[in-house]
Amino acid sequence: VVTSEGIAQKNSDQLLSRVDHLVYITPELNRGIEEIEKLLGVRATPGGQQMGRGTRNALIALGPSAYLEILGPDPEQPAPKQPRAFGIDGLKESKLVAWFVRETDLERLRSEAVAKGVPLGEIMSGGRRRADGVELSWKFTAPWMPVADGIVPFFIDWGDSPHPAVSAAKGATLIKLRAEHPEKKSVRRMLQQLDLDLPVGKGKVPALIAIIDGLRGRVDLR
Repeated sequence: VVTSEGIAQKNSDQLLSRVDHLVYITPELNRGIEEIEKLLGVRATPGGQQMGRGTRNALIALGPSAYLEILGPDPEQPAPKQPRAFGIDGLKESKLVAWFVRETDLERLRSEAVAKGVPLGEIMSGGRRRADGVELSWKFTAPWMPVADGIVPFFIDWGDSPHPAVSAAKGATLIKLRAEHPEKKSVRRMLQQLDLDLPVGKGKVPALIAIIDGLRGRVDLR
C-alpha cells in the first residue's frame, strides 16, 4: 500500500537529489561563517574569490553532491560595476536566499521554462580559484534575476570542474527543503513547470527554509 506519507517522502528524496547548493548571504563573510558554525558545529571551508563580482565564499558539504555556500562581500576587491548578487549590498542580517539545481542542458531548460512562463535569467559563465589554486568554472542562470524572490531555483552546470561539495567541510546533511511565499499558488505553478516538488506554504514574506542535521542536532535555517 502506497501511503501519502510515502509519496511525500519519495518526492522529497527526488527533490533533494537534484539540489546542488543553497546560498546563505551575509553582510560580512566571517560573521556568516561564525553564525553557521554556532548552528551546525561545523566550520566552513574557505571557498574563493569571485573576481569581478565583489564576493567571496565559504562552503559546508550537505551531502556527497550538495553544499551550503556562505556568501559575502570581498573587501580585497574593488566595488563591482553592477550590484552584488542576491542583494548583498546593504544587507543587515544574514539569511538563506536561494537554491541551485543541477542541470546539464541549460539552454534547453531555459528555453522551455520561458515558453511555459517561468522567466529564468540568461545563461552566464562563472569561475573562481579555490584556496588550493584549483580553477573552477561553471554555467548558470543569472543570479541577478531571481524568480519568485528566490523560491524558484537557479540552475547550474559544473561541466568538467570538480564539484565543490567534495572539498567542503563535512558534518552536515540536508534533510528537507521547503518555502513560504505570499503568492504560493503562482509560485507552486512555476515550480511544477520545472518538475520540482518543493513544498510551498503561505507566508507573509518569502522564505526558503532548509532543515539540516549538524553536529549540534537538527536546525531550521532560513
